[in-house]
Amino acid sequence: MRKFAMAALGGTLAGIVATTYVAGPLLAQEGTREANVYEQLDLFGDIFERIRAQYVEEVDEKELIEAAIGGMLTSLDPHSSYLSPDDAASMRVQTRGEFGGLGIEVTQEEGFVKVVSPIDGTPADEAGMEAGDFITHVDGESVLGLSLDEAVTMMRGPVGSEIVITVVREGEDEPFDVSIIRDTITLTAVRSRIEGDTVVMRITTFNDQTTPNLEAGLKEQIEEAGGLDQVNGIVLDLRNNPGGLLNQAIQVADSFLESGEIVSTRGRDPEDGERFNATPGDLADGKPIVVLINGGSASASEIVAGALQDHRRAIVVGTKSFGKGSVQTVMPLKGDGAMRLTTARYYTPSGRSIQALGVSPDIVVEQPRRVAATEEEEDAAAARRSRSEADLRGRLSNDSLSEDEIRQIEEEREKAEKAAELREEDYQLAYAIDILKGMVALGPK
Repeated sequence: MRKFAMAALGGTLAGIVATTYVAGPLLAQEGTREANVYEQLDLFGDIFERIRAQYVEEVDEKELIEAAIGGMLTSLDPHSSYLSPDDAASMRVQTRGEFGGLGIEVTQEEGFVKVVSPIDGTPADEAGMEAGDFITHVDGESVLGLSLDEAVTMMRGPVGSEIVITVVREGEDEPFDVSIIRDTITLTAVRSRIEGDTVVMRITTFNDQTTPNLEAGLKEQIEEAGGLDQVNGIVLDLRNNPGGLLNQAIQVADSFLESGEIVSTRGRDPEDGERFNATPGDLADGKPIVVLINGGSASASEIVAGALQDHRRAIVVGTKSFGKGSVQTVMPLKGDGAMRLTTARYYTPSGRSIQALGVSPDIVVEQPRRVAATEEEEDAAAARRSRSEADLRGRLSNDSLSEDEIRQIEEEREKAEKAAELREEDYQLAYAIDILKGMVALGPK
């Protein structure tokens, strides 16, 4: 504005007249908008007073105002909402990694509650809830027409109490009930283990514990393997990870990137945009990485997957992610409540927004639904696996290999059999590990 004013002062009289001519209608429009806003606020006040005075039952003014605020925010998008003082306190506890509930991350779609993902090891996970499930009833009461916060409130209750959720699932002909016992949810942000020569890092959520858990878990597994030289690569398992804290997503991606942009955010005002860049240092020291995602991978998970994919630091495997490409800011309000407001969209390093599109995997791998085999089928399969030349009576011995060579072959065969068992248990993870084996086999010697 200052530069514009100086330019106007240096201009001609015609320029000043022209400026005045343009500014007049703009000021008039702004004044009209202000008047309309105040008229609408007067209308709100009038309706509030009439409800308070004439509704058939006495109302709680505080609840009425909170409901109006909540409705205003939820009309914006599914992720903006009003948090009562109790809800705000619960959210602060949840980001620290422990809270009470069922253990599912939910959103709202077509008036119903949709499961983004169940959290590993929680009552909802153990009860068989799946990403993409629609919750239509809670203890027999419909959630249609309720706000997301109202539906979540219905699902809350004392630890140890039972709740019956009615679920509609793709591929199932009829809705069905799921009984869940509420419990205290203690989140383990990262679980790590060794599968053969591969370190598997299962990241379940992005809270204050995520990065420290990742660093400690990776260090522990590398030491157990006998050093980084004995590891062929890392699988970052982000399946059914509903997201969480933006700063944790940035730190996790930074853990495996030496440089470059991780993510950028852009709000309504271009000046409010931010870029977050990687700092030197790669915990994996350049070892190949495969990232596993699915339809339950959302928000912070998509930031990590998108950043590592764009920098060609990892191969992304699985199915398309959830597609939540917006940033929510939690703003404290008077009375210990808070407002969760969508303030920006985020973009991967290549400049793409994944909002409503999701991250597309480099290699699409569906997780087959497990079909229980009959006892006879299992016995037949076991018999086929166990029969070989070595089982035949009077077989010839192998005279071309030493005992050490035979032992090495047997160890490799044992690893292959474990890999086959993993395919039965978790096909996507087994596929990811096979990719790492192939990358190592084709890499520099």
